[in-house]
Amino acid sequence: MEDNLTVLGAEGLIRKIEFVRIIIQCLYSLGYSKSAYCLEIESGIRCRSPEFELLESQILNGSWDDCISTLNSLEDLTDGTRASALFLVYKQYIMEFLKQGNDSSALGILRKEISTSGLDRGKVQKLASSILSLKEIKLCSVNDRAHEPRKNLLMELENLLPPPYMLPERRLENLVEAAITSQIDRCMCHNSSDAVSLFEDHCCNGDQLPTETIQILTDHKNEVWFVQFSHDGEYLASSSSDCMAIIWKVLEDGKVTLKHILQSHKNPVSFVAWSPDDTKLLTCGNAEVVKLWDVETGTCKRTFGDHDFIVSSCAWFPDSKRLVCGSSHSEKGICLWDCDGTEMKAWRGTRMPKILDLAVTPDGVNLISVFSDRDIRILNLATNAERVISEEHPITSLSISGDSKFFIVNLNSQEIHMWDVAGKFVKPSRYIGHKQHKYVIRSCFGGLNSRFIASGSEDAQVYLWNRRSPQPIEILSGHKTTVNSVSWNPRRPQMLASASDDQTIRVWAPSGSKKTAAARSSGQ
Repeated sequence: MEDNLTVLGAEGLIRKIEFVRIIIQCLYSLGYSKSAYCLEIESGIRCRSPEFELLESQILNGSWDDCISTLNSLEDLTDGTRASALFLVYKQYIMEFLKQGNDSSALGILRKEISTSGLDRGKVQKLASSILSLKEIKLCSVNDRAHEPRKNLLMELENLLPPPYMLPERRLENLVEAAITSQIDRCMCHNSSDAVSLFEDHCCNGDQLPTETIQILTDHKNEVWFVQFSHDGEYLASSSSDCMAIIWKVLEDGKVTLKHILQSHKNPVSFVAWSPDDTKLLTCGNAEVVKLWDVETGTCKRTFGDHDFIVSSCAWFPDSKRLVCGSSHSEKGICLWDCDGTEMKAWRGTRMPKILDLAVTPDGVNLISVFSDRDIRILNLATNAERVISEEHPITSLSISGDSKFFIVNLNSQEIHMWDVAGKFVKPSRYIGHKQHKYVIRSCFGGLNSRFIASGSEDAQVYLWNRRSPQPIEILSGHKTTVNSVSWNPRRPQMLASASDDQTIRVWAPSGSKKTAAARSSGQ
């Protein structure tokens, strides 16, 4: 038998007996039963504790009084855990008496043992009801079938009893995975869901980030102001000062091809918004109206807004049946419509400021809006509770994380601020390095688990940050003038798109990937 005090590791933090025990458990779980048994014999260490092996023998043999005595003798059990374990054993004890037709003994245990043991009264009453109704007798038996419910009891106790009596399931795998996850979390450039090697500490060199142009889209005839991937990652939509929006199809090999050109707006199209089910697309004309398009056919289904309600921004609710629009005119406020154009609710009034941008969290709980240049309002749509965050500098755009927990705002002070929706942050996380003085620049979350932030910039470059660091980890060059908008593909964490005043959209992928053999232009 190994010495309980022997430790391993450079820091002496690992007890050898515990380490060997979880190795044995891992071997059993992987199906290497012979190897696990040999290690038990050689080391003198059992996967299961001596206390649990004793319980197992007592339960399988039906030695219920001894089993109860063993449970009462176990040290370091909380009162709740001990009571739950005793209840399970008493329950099986009673049911076996009932199956034997020995009702008086079963009732005696209920009256004398359980009632005086301090167990939860509700559970005791439920057990008494089951005895009277005999609903559970069919689950219990003696002779050959007796072992089945007893084995079920053992499984329940395995899940209930804490270490050191029982090991948590797949303990070694969980420990290794936690170590890998910690290394990945510290890695500033990790952007892949592939398994990582155990043979060395994990650290990426940036080759998983979209840093190389793989395609240039040139179908717009003027500045491209906005770009956004659909939620399923199969489409890309863009809008331009040429008064057009375009829907692009993302093919399996990553190539982007033109699907529909949407022409109906009289003014430049400032941005687009995909419905959560990706069957509909909203396009917002600059100081104009919002139009609803069918993605499959490319036809305009409805127009929202008029000369009395000039739309500045819009967003979808999770059901893809309702949308909310903000007006750039003071007092007009915010309107909630269904897809048929029926106004369902409105927030307006003489004190309502103009809305610069807005978004609905993907879970549908909060409506977040930017108003009066520097203020952010977070409105809980169920309770009407609201919170206002005031920035020191004008805000140009707003973007929400896919998990509904965070949002970022671009400021014309050349900073991006990240706030949490719940209101736990006293100060925002700040991201710097890009250039923004006078234009509307938009940023987004993206990459694996939305670990990164991307933004356009007035210096014609795209900036990438890890959310944990204020300094950019990559700066992407290629555009000739201001980059207005970026979008990370939510299903392809290594695919990014950017829109620029140079009238092009660039699609980015990791450098050296198979897709980057040659940059492709649309139509070529």
